[in-house]
Amino acid sequence: MNVIIVGAGKVGFTLSEHLSQEDHNVTIIDTNDAALRRASETLDVMCVKGSGASPSTLEEAGVAGADVFIAVSGLDELNMICCLTAKRLGAKYTIARVRSVEYAADLEPLKRGLGIDLVINPENATALEIAQLLRFPTAANLETFYRGAVELIGFRVRPEDFLVGQPLSAQRRRFQELPMLFCAAERENGEVVIPDGAFVPRAGDRLYLIGRSDGLSAFFRLLGRHTPKSRSVMVIGGSRITYYLAGMLEKQGIRVKIIEQDMGRCRHLSEVLPKASVICGDGTDHELLEEENVTAYDAFVALTDRDEDNLIISLYAMQQGIPKVIAKSNRQNYTPIARAAGLDSVLSPKLITAGQILQVVRGMQNSKGSVMNALYKIADGNAEAMEFLVNGTTRHQGVPLRDLQLKRGILIAVLIHQGRVIIPDGSSVITAGDTVILVSRNSRILDLNDIYEESWIERGGAR
Repeated sequence: MNVIIVGAGKVGFTLSEHLSQEDHNVTIIDTNDAALRRASETLDVMCVKGSGASPSTLEEAGVAGADVFIAVSGLDELNMICCLTAKRLGAKYTIARVRSVEYAADLEPLKRGLGIDLVINPENATALEIAQLLRFPTAANLETFYRGAVELIGFRVRPEDFLVGQPLSAQRRRFQELPMLFCAAERENGEVVIPDGAFVPRAGDRLYLIGRSDGLSAFFRLLGRHTPKSRSVMVIGGSRITYYLAGMLEKQGIRVKIIEQDMGRCRHLSEVLPKASVICGDGTDHELLEEENVTAYDAFVALTDRDEDNLIISLYAMQQGIPKVIAKSNRQNYTPIARAAGLDSVLSPKLITAGQILQVVRGMQNSKGSVMNALYKIADGNAEAMEFLVNGTTRHQGVPLRDLQLKRGILIAVLIHQGRVIIPDGSSVITAGDTVILVSRNSRILDLNDIYEESWIERGGAR
């Protein structure tokens, strides 16, 4: 597909990287020579210097033949104007990043008036992920499927866990009745595995579970790690993410304290978040944190504009014994370092945005096949979890799963049949109208028909 991206900043560069890796023709537009030079030297993309709102620049970039046009510059208004201009010049599908809270209540009228097909808000999406983690503090990360009926969580295996050193098949009696499944594992060396009964968990592994929320909660009770949802949260940094997050938490009755350095920002947050306690000060100062009784809080969230500060103060919060610690970091090379130090919940707004857009692009590539409703990258992007709706194009319906030959590294993890969540076994079948949740390692799946082994299909598949 032909994709044009306006803005070569953090989000634009990450999007270009992912989309070019999936063999799309990507063109980046920006006015910054250094940003364009970096993209040109690092990625397999075409670069055009100029304003994304300029018709001549868009025509030079080939906007008339663009399947997807994405505007992720630093200005919301510019992104919207870019999409309006691109649509009038022939772009088929337009996506605008709009982050300002002032536009949040009027997005639908803006979309209709400007011809924008999709509006993305990385800060709001990141706040939503944080709120989910605070509801299930045991998880290092948490994704939801099928309108929240199915959850996928990752957690770090500890030396004292009963899972360590024994194959999963030998421990099945402990949890075989629970509506959940081990769907992926990431070793400390970065190797990603789709586990079977012979898989032996090790201390330090990151395991991924998928299933119903009650099944996941019951499993962590067995593991001795069940923790009730957070009731009080300290947030460092008064960013847009903080605004969205505090609003979500206030609705849940969670007590929020925000520490922000900028006095003007503090005044604004105090006005728009009357239930939150807002303190003006340096959240990286451990003496201030002690004065504000940081150890009395159930959770600690670092959302400053500096990734380094977020990670350092999060590690300090962990040392103080706070049950749940979450840090924002867009620098991917920092994540392994943080996890090696024990900080598992590190979120990246740019990766969350990339996942949202990749789902849209793959859906457009597969307009006549099964519908992709969700796409999440897990295990540091080395695996994917996807939700599909089965329709008439899906092959091998009604065939027991044991008779299907799937590509290596693909797992059918959950079926939803007539609204009922099923952890499938060999006798389970896929039928039209079902929702199927897959986990894939090293395979880019566009359609449910992509999961079958090609040599098996050539031999006639399931008869």
